[in-house]
Amino acid sequence: MANYETLLLLSPELGEDGRKEIMEKLAGVISSESGEIVEVDEWGMRTLSYPVQKQTRGYYIRLVYSGPGPIVAELERNIRITDGIFKFMTVKLEKAA
Repeated sequence: MANYETLLLLSPELGEDGRKEIMEKLAGVISSESGEIVEVDEWGMRTLSYPVQKQTRGYYIRLVYSGPGPIVAELERNIRITDGIFKFMTVKLEKAA
């Protein structure tokens, strides 16, 4: 199983309950694809360097997980259809990470 890192940029209008609901949904997707969450790192609310979808602030969450290759496609599919997430990026981590 490979390790992956996904950085999520969430809408500042969600609130704590909305963020928690999104993270529970994504955790369910990862576990359903035989994956395991290694770390969830909440960076908090930050000012963006340029507006994204007319937003000037965003809530950053870094999600580190491990799983088989198809897990990334399924997670990103769910991220795209989830309201409140307006940017994301996934990278594959080295084995030593």
